[in-house]
Amino acid sequence: MAALGWLTPRRRSATARSVLAGEASAEAARKSSQELEELAHEATPETAAEEPEFPVLGDDKAAAFFDLDNTVMQGAALFHFGRGLYKRKFFETRDLYRFAWQQAWFRLAGVEDPEHMQEARDSALSIVQGHRVAELMSIGEEIYDEYMAERIWPGTRALAEAHLDAGQKVWLVTAAPVEIATVIARRLGLTGALGTVAESVDGVYTGKLVGEPLHGPAKAEAVRALAAAEGLDLSRCAAYSDSHNDIPMLSLVGHPYAINPDAKLRKHARTLDWRLRDYRTGRKAAKVGIPAAAGVGAVAGGTAAAIALHRRRR
Repeated sequence: MAALGWLTPRRRSATARSVLAGEASAEAARKSSQELEELAHEATPETAAEEPEFPVLGDDKAAAFFDLDNTVMQGAALFHFGRGLYKRKFFETRDLYRFAWQQAWFRLAGVEDPEHMQEARDSALSIVQGHRVAELMSIGEEIYDEYMAERIWPGTRALAEAHLDAGQKVWLVTAAPVEIATVIARRLGLTGALGTVAESVDGVYTGKLVGEPLHGPAKAEAVRALAAAEGLDLSRCAAYSDSHNDIPMLSLVGHPYAINPDAKLRKHARTLDWRLRDYRTGRKAAKVGIPAAAGVGAVAGGTAAAIALHRRRR
């Protein structure tokens, strides 16, 4: 029943907390992007023989917004971050098993469970309370190398690089903590990240959020706020996601893409004639106009996530 609300995003007004979360995330993203901008073109990827129809080269009023979990990266960033914190003895074994179950469900079902995501975020907040932001950023760099780097979808990364090659900014938009999202964005050579903003005082986490998690309507508010601050034309921007929960964000832009879509998003995308791409099976895009580079390195997703999680416990 609640899920039906996501199918009519334009009629669903954001709450005050969604707006607050979105504006806070946009502000944090703009600050972090100043540090990341000089690294955005550090690597020069190969380009296709013919200039793709989209993105439009040199359109500085356009940008691209990418969901993270199961769109850019296999699985949930919060889970991988939790594994890294467990390894560093931030919490106990029973918490790891709870995270593992949530991750296995997410990987096998291919869709976010709001209760699982909320429980994971509440656990993460309690775990980091009292720790310094700089400490978590440093640990996040290590965790990216340990658990996340090998889980980036090559096809989605090629899409992001096509936007960068066209001279456009590329942002991650995720419910993961903005600090972790910023680390991932920097390591991928992207412009920056919009993420959930955890409250900190004098550089120390308080265990509270600013607004609410950057999820659903809050993501749309964050993109809207960032676009206004950056002077972007949303009708010329692109957004990419796997989840029907992100229909509000996808509906904001002129070029929405369903990447590895769940069943509800796939149906919605086909109804509205949105472009689709599924890197889990290697299927071709349902619509033309996707950069040729996006087809490079498409890989199949794992179907035995629960088993793999136990084998990779260490």
